[in-house]
Amino acid sequence: MKNIMNKSTIQKLIDQVEKERKLVSFDSYDLSVRQLMEMFQNEELYVPPEYQRQFVWGAGRESQLVESVLLGIPIPSLFMATNKDATWEVVDGVQRLSSIAHFIGNADLLKNVKKELPLKIVELEKLSGMNGMIFNELPKTMQLQFMTRPLRLTVLNDKSDLDVRFDLFERLNTGGISLTNQEIRNCVFRGPFNNDLRELAKDNNFKKSIHLKPKDKDNGMSEELILRFFAFLENYKTFDHSVEGFLNEFMKKNTRDPISSIHKKLFKDTFTILQENLQNGIMRGDRAITPINLFEAISVGLALAIIKTKGKLAPARLKELPTLLNDELLRKWTTGATNSKKSVTGRIDFVRDALV
Repeated sequence: MKNIMNKSTIQKLIDQVEKERKLVSFDSYDLSVRQLMEMFQNEELYVPPEYQRQFVWGAGRESQLVESVLLGIPIPSLFMATNKDATWEVVDGVQRLSSIAHFIGNADLLKNVKKELPLKIVELEKLSGMNGMIFNELPKTMQLQFMTRPLRLTVLNDKSDLDVRFDLFERLNTGGISLTNQEIRNCVFRGPFNNDLRELAKDNNFKKSIHLKPKDKDNGMSEELILRFFAFLENYKTFDHSVEGFLNEFMKKNTRDPISSIHKKLFKDTFTILQENLQNGIMRGDRAITPINLFEAISVGLALAIIKTKGKLAPARLKELPTLLNDELLRKWTTGATNSKKSVTGRIDFVRDALV
């Protein structure tokens, strides 16, 4: 097949690869199990709460990892990212790290991995003599052998920016339970803004106004909805089709700043009104889940109406909120190509104008 790329296109591709490669900077280390566990005990390794959902390996799989370490069988590199305080954050390898900590099983390590008792080895074939044993029951020579085994670490250093960090967290998110985009944002963009998202997610009127899938109640979806509320409230007219990039950019820009008291009040006023006027929350028909596009339209549109009327919304207009949910034009804006710029601005402006 003839190469259809001309010299100019090829050079642009080469330049693009070179530019992106320069944004990613790594260091590599070989640390013994003992060194790694000492860092874990001393809180020099950080496992974000979001990643702790990945502590899902059973005793059989944990035992196989222990066996591989003892036999010198290579295991995949642990992947870390450097924090501003020089600690390392675990990106990929949470289950390997937690399994080793569970096996060694001293009080501090068990606390870190939320286990009550040390791992009791099960189901091994090659080292079947270990079955039924815990670390402290092994011969001292085997304990020393295990603790001095080297493990490979790849560490994203602090020269890489937050966009690269998010991308790598997403690409390396290979645990048994994958993280959602918002859980990754919670890891990457930690700061006052993220703390405020978590706090606002506890608001009772907000919680009553949305209905989530059971699996979404503890995976950052509530925080993502609030992030969407503020991101679209401020920038919906500049939205350009990529929701992930749009939300990432907004959170990156605001990560070091708390949400202003004015915006917090607007958020609370918005969801107080919604809770008072939508008995079943932001729902449509017999659906049991709040559609995200409808959430954006109703919540942001109402907030903009509050701003435009300086908080003096007509009660008669608010009583129409239940009917508005099923308006045919709003259905048009929230179905089909719902993430086009035209649909985003159309549905938000429609709700705003209907309530003013």
